[in-house]
Amino acid sequence: MESLSLFSLAGKRALVTGSSRGIGYGIAAALAGAGAIIILNGRDTAALGAASEKLAQSGARVRALAFDVTSEDSIADAVEFAETEIGPIDILVNNAGMQFRAPLEDFPGDKFDQIFATNVKSVFAVSKAVVPAMIRRGAGKIINICSLMSAVSRPSIAPYAASKAAVANLTRGMATDWARHGLNINGIAPGYFRTELNEALVNNPEFNAWVEKRTPMGRWGEVAELGGAAVFLASEASRFVNGHILYVDGAFSATV
Repeated sequence: MESLSLFSLAGKRALVTGSSRGIGYGIAAALAGAGAIIILNGRDTAALGAASEKLAQSGARVRALAFDVTSEDSIADAVEFAETEIGPIDILVNNAGMQFRAPLEDFPGDKFDQIFATNVKSVFAVSKAVVPAMIRRGAGKIINICSLMSAVSRPSIAPYAASKAAVANLTRGMATDWARHGLNINGIAPGYFRTELNEALVNNPEFNAWVEKRTPMGRWGEVAELGGAAVFLASEASRFVNGHILYVDGAFSATV
């Protein structure tokens, strides 16, 4: 097999949760560029429709599937529909997530629960719904979106950091359980990226200066720069890579 053909996703179907914007949309676009049929997901049907239309205009084959990643019933219905009406899910990207900032001593308990339901339990629940068919087929790729905060933390985001650390170790646990069935389960841990959700931080002169100084590459990441990592982990090029967390952070985590 030629080296470049190892990265082809032609004919593969990829479900990307939380993909109507930001990192999820960027990863969906990259997988589509490698030939995958994309299933976009979100709860906001208007945003999901707009994202689907935009991706289709680029030449991608795309379907939109609205469901709530925190509801097991909603997940089950959506995955059954996808498998029967769209086709086998070959690639799952668990990207859906949320953030809430507050001093830890004042952090609302309901927000703590919401963060873990959205960032951690959804990874387990969506994967659990998708995996039985992957096991029957003896193949499947799962990419869990972790974070630089899987390994470190900052003031006001301790629950988020804890949730992303849990996603990283859940990724390793999934590989430990499912690798023997022919599945590859890995994570991508983005550093500081320019997204709609980070717009306030990008526009904060003090925080922006800190990111640029602290990151050895001297800048924020652009969402498109996650695409190569996603295509690699979704393709045959990574067939012996399992339980790995790939940091894409401009060397932020490599220096003190």
